Amino acid sequence: MNKIDENYCRFLNGNDDAFSQIVKNYKDCLTLYLNGYVGNIYIAEELMEETFFKLLTRKPHFNGKSSFKTWLYAIARNIALDYLRRQKNAPISIENYENILVEELTVEKVYLIKEQKIQLYNAMKNLSYEYRQVLFLVYFEEFSNEQVASIMKKSKRQIENLIYRAKKSLKQWLEKEGFVYEKL
Repeated sequence: MNKIDENYCRFLNGNDDAFSQIVKNYKDCLTLYLNGYVGNIYIAEELMEETFFKLLTRKPHFNGKSSFKTWLYAIARNIALDYLRRQKNAPISIENYENILVEELTVEKVYLIKEQKIQLYNAMKNLSYEYRQVLFLVYFEEFSNEQVASIMKKSKRQIENLIYRAKKSLKQWLEKEGFVYEKL
């Protein structure tokens, strides 16, 4: 049983500053994770806010079977999936697509400091959704395979296979585009 996030415990005990600290610690990386689901940074920000609103208003029970961060990402994933289900039949608007793309890249550059990581992250957009998700969680968020399995609702073995196939696919795409990245 993992230790419950100290800030969440303090928040549950009535310390509102602890909730602010939770938001500060997780909002940027959670937004980028959600952007991988919805492909729109504005919607990802709204879903991130909805995730924290759910924490604030419902105060769900954290059982400690995983890390707090893993649990939080699983909640965000469920919110994103609910959103995508609701939007399944909605028409897609591309009016401000260029502006959204420019802003998305700006947010990514602030978060992803090294140039190689920026190129790698952008290259991941050419992969399937599941490959992008597993690589993002493992290499950008530094979750363990067990934590990723919990977030993605898969077995550890499935995650290991998925990581292998995702890395292979990414490496092939990068080589085709003329990039060489030693860590793959």
